[in-house]
Amino acid sequence: MRKPLQGVGNILRFNWHFYALAAGSMVLVGASRYVWPAWGPWALLLLAAIGVTVGVSLLVSFYVYDVSNLYSLQWLPERLLAPAGTVVNIHAGFDETSALLQQRFESSPLVVLDFYDPQLHTEVSIRRARAAYAAYPGTQRVQTHALPLADNSADCVFLLLAAHEVRHPRQREAFLREVHRVLRPAGKLVVVEHLRDAANFAAYTVGFLHFYSRKTWQRAFAEAGLTLAEEKKITPFVSAFILKRDGSAA
Repeated sequence: MRKPLQGVGNILRFNWHFYALAAGSMVLVGASRYVWPAWGPWALLLLAAIGVTVGVSLLVSFYVYDVSNLYSLQWLPERLLAPAGTVVNIHAGFDETSALLQQRFESSPLVVLDFYDPQLHTEVSIRRARAAYAAYPGTQRVQTHALPLADNSADCVFLLLAAHEVRHPRQREAFLREVHRVLRPAGKLVVVEHLRDAANFAAYTVGFLHFYSRKTWQRAFAEAGLTLAEEKKITPFVSAFILKRDGSAA
């Protein structure tokens, strides 16, 4: 069970340097009104801009990670919840979903893979998250281009808010080809991501550049031999893509 405010709390906890910088900037801008009185109206405008930007991002994060059904997995199609074989969860160093997936797929073996690479994923927030949360039991450290799974061995693979951390297009294509390799002919890949779109720009301003557009994902899926079976909005800010191997049954 997720704790109340766990999502927005983790954002504040792992990114406190950003919010400290925003608070410090607001203090300096507010003080500048008294040093340069003529600057006063512009200072108020800047204070409002900083406050609204930070406030909106936190409110949206609260909605997405604490209020929506993202982590309840209620958005999963019923056909994916039927008794299945091997379920694979692949993440980028911070795992909030493996225990939830094991609860939803009680009769299925769960394989958890972590592709975090400290040489590539240098964000301080990920380091803080990994220090705060223990890895799910049995988690395997992997490289995205060489998953330690046999061909045609996975019935369902999950990439939940993780695939965008593979930043280079060719590495992303190789990663998705590896997922294609391990999927059974009738297996499914579930990719959940924020998109680089208007909704996420309104929520996170320039932070939306950390995400990729729907067109970019469509191109990556096609290059890896994956076909979109279903797409749905979990929230206006988060999309789920359910994919199958080209030529397989829906």
